[in-house]
Amino acid sequence: MAGVSFEKKRPRQPVGSAATVSVRVSGAGRASVDGASVVPAPGEEIQQAVLNHLQRLAISVGAPIRATVHDDLAGCVVPLEVSADGSSRVTGQAVRVAPRPAAAGTPGTGQAPTGQFGPAPVMNESDTDTRSPAAHSPLAAVPPEPSAPTPTPARGFDAVAEEVLGDGPLTETAEGAELLTEPLRRINEAVRSGCIDTAAELADRTLAEASAVFGPRHAEALHLRELSAYIAYLAGDPVRAFRLSLDVAGLRRQARDGEAAYDNVRSAATAWRAVRDPEEGLRLGRDLIDLWTDLAAEPGPAADDTGPLESARARMVRLSDRAAKAAAQA
Repeated sequence: MAGVSFEKKRPRQPVGSAATVSVRVSGAGRASVDGASVVPAPGEEIQQAVLNHLQRLAISVGAPIRATVHDDLAGCVVPLEVSADGSSRVTGQAVRVAPRPAAAGTPGTGQAPTGQFGPAPVMNESDTDTRSPAAHSPLAAVPPEPSAPTPTPARGFDAVAEEVLGDGPLTETAEGAELLTEPLRRINEAVRSGCIDTAAELADRTLAEASAVFGPRHAEALHLRELSAYIAYLAGDPVRAFRLSLDVAGLRRQARDGEAAYDNVRSAATAWRAVRDPEEGLRLGRDLIDLWTDLAAEPGPAADDTGPLESARARMVRLSDRAAKAAAQA
């Protein structure tokens, strides 16, 4: 969530007015959205459970969800916007409020935030405790910078979402336009309408056809794999979204397209953050970090933007701890 620009690469089509909800995050892994309880899955952080809930709302209404997040532990209120693709951004300054008193039986004690309130979207947030006190809310992440001299392009699934919702060219090449324009239009329309299963079927069929005609390494085939990965992520299949994204990243790195490869690495990282099982997260994380490290050693955006890679490495440490605890309890 933090440090990622939401500047548009292509004009975005209107998709309806943003809905507004109220979120409260309290101690002991409890949260509510407009008074309805949000229950995390086993091993899932409460922040991620809330974000998943808000993403489902965004998909159902076809518009971003604007949430006013009351974080009782950190003592602040944060304005947040969550899109249907799972990306989120802080839309204003966090406001300090008086924290609620500690629960009876634990006088004088506080509970540390359990993690940053970032999507399984974006990974620029810091995983260390070197932040300023104002940034220690798991909901605040890093506040928006007052001014950005040069806009940062959208990365990963954010960029794919903008293409799906935009009105720019649908194909990557002239030779692909005749074959793929109509199928891509139908895929994008299905995503906009919230018909994710239909979009997934269309994307798989179109990918197979494009690969047969142009070859699996052709720009159109790679673009369709990106789109299929994004749709798999929306459909709640983060493992497939991860594998598709990482495969495309590897192919683009081999083609010496570091810019596009980094976009796909960021998509893979977003999908990886949505994987709940710590053992599987560790297996996928090793593949992700191996490729990411190689990419960061070469000139390009991955080398210039090392914060997300460090955040991924820090998550691997947390996953190792969770896996060890789960094994001890088995």
